[in-house]
Amino acid sequence: MSNLDELLPIVIATSNPLVSDRQDLSVLHGEYAEEDTIYQLKIKDLHKKYSYIRKTRPDGNCFYRAFGFSHLESLLDDSKELQKFKAVAAKSKLDLVNQGFTEFTIEDFHNTFMDLIELCEKQPALAELLGSFNDQSVSDYVVVYLRLLTSGYLQREHTFFHHFIEGGRSVKEFCQQEVEPMSKESDHIHIIALAQALNVPILVEYMDRGEGGTVNHHVFPEGSEPRIFLLYRPGHYDILYK
Repeated sequence: MSNLDELLPIVIATSNPLVSDRQDLSVLHGEYAEEDTIYQLKIKDLHKKYSYIRKTRPDGNCFYRAFGFSHLESLLDDSKELQKFKAVAAKSKLDLVNQGFTEFTIEDFHNTFMDLIELCEKQPALAELLGSFNDQSVSDYVVVYLRLLTSGYLQREHTFFHHFIEGGRSVKEFCQQEVEPMSKESDHIHIIALAQALNVPILVEYMDRGEGGTVNHHVFPEGSEPRIFLLYRPGHYDILYK
């Protein structure tokens, strides 16, 4: 590994918070050259539906961090949904244990996840929730737990998901290699599984080099009413606000 490879994560960490403050969506214009018409048109298209963006650190864990923060933020002023989510989250550890995950290895991650949900019950200032997600140890524990939930759901529903896994791997092998390890990027299959595992519908806007000047979106699961809005650019997820 070269010195540059070792320095890159440090540079990314010092220049990017794990979860940023909310910013005006117009910040995206400055990230692409004026003459980059494909992206400039797509940003214009996004402006029709969204006003703000909250960025996450591009460290391979951005989908889970964006999901976790965005959903808990949405629950700060929705106590009924918060209680429903708390019940699902509380039961989720037992589901994993019943599947064969070792209780003592997942307990601390689950406790941290529940602590954050209980923090939301106290209706803290948004800055307090944001502070928790920017505390590396707390934030990473939440990411680990969300990865475990994704893995658990994929393995429970392996007869459905094995059709989508390439390279002759079993669902279990895929989870051990591509889902559970930190810094592994997420794809459709991870999003479907986490949305279903926690019953939280997600809409993802896909902004890439595809022709057409408009941004395509997918809702997971299909046909549901999304609670979370994410922006995907190749290899990275951020949070969008209407």
